[in-house]
Amino acid sequence: MSSSTEHRTDGRSRTAGSVLSGLAVAAGCVLFLGGFVWAALIYRPYTVPTDSMSPTIAAGARVIAEKVNGSEIRRGDIVVFKDSAWGDLPMVKRVVGVGGDRVACCTKQGRLTVNGIPIEEPYLQGSGPASPVGFKAKVPTGQLFLLGDHRSDSLDSRVHLTDGDHGSVPRGAVAARVDARAWPLGSVGVMQRPAAFSTLPGGTSQPGPIQPITLVVVAGAVLILGGAAYGPIARRKGRKRA
Repeated sequence: MSSSTEHRTDGRSRTAGSVLSGLAVAAGCVLFLGGFVWAALIYRPYTVPTDSMSPTIAAGARVIAEKVNGSEIRRGDIVVFKDSAWGDLPMVKRVVGVGGDRVACCTKQGRLTVNGIPIEEPYLQGSGPASPVGFKAKVPTGQLFLLGDHRSDSLDSRVHLTDGDHGSVPRGAVAARVDARAWPLGSVGVMQRPAAFSTLPGGTSQPGPIQPITLVVVAGAVLILGGAAYGPIARRKGRKRA
C-alpha cells in the first residue's frame, strides 16, 4: 500500500474515531446530568444529628431520602418526619407499627411484638432486649409508631405514650423515606427492608430508584471519560507511527 493510501486510511480512522468519541461524550453528558436531575426530583439529602438510629445510621451521617406520600409508608421503613409534639426539627426513626397495630415489648426473649408476633430486629444496637423499658400501645388509624434502632438512646414513641395518639405521629407528618446512606464513605449503601415485617399484612415497601439512578450516573461518567480519552490516545499512536 502506498504512503498516500495509508495516510488517507489513517485520516478516515481518526475522523471516525473523533465522531464516535464526540458522540460518547455527548451521550455521557446526557446520562450524567440526567441522572442528577432525576435524583433531584425524587430524593433529598438529610443529616442525622443524633445517635438514636445507630448502628444503622451513625450520628452525623448523610442519608438520601425519597420524597413520598405518608400513605406509602410500611412497617420497617426509616422515615424523615416532623411533628410539633416531638420538636421543631426533622427527625429520623424506624416505623414499627401502623394504624390498628398493637405494639408491645418485651417477650421473655426480649423481643418487640406487633399484633402478638415477635419481630426479629438484627439492626438494633447491642444484644440486649428490644427496649430497656417495657411498653404497649395501640396505634390509631392513620398513625405511625416510631422507634430508634438505638433503643437505650432514642427519644421516640415510647416517650410520648401518654399523648393523645399513644406516641404515634400522623402519616402526613412524613416527608421522606430513607433509601441509602451517602456519607461517610465506609457506610455508603442501600437500606434493606427488614425481613421480619414482610410477613405482616401490607408487607414492606419497595426501594426507590436509587440504584438505577446510580447506574445512569456511573454510565454517563464512563462514557465521558472514555470519549475524552480518545483524543490523547489517538495522537500518541499517531506520533509513534510517524
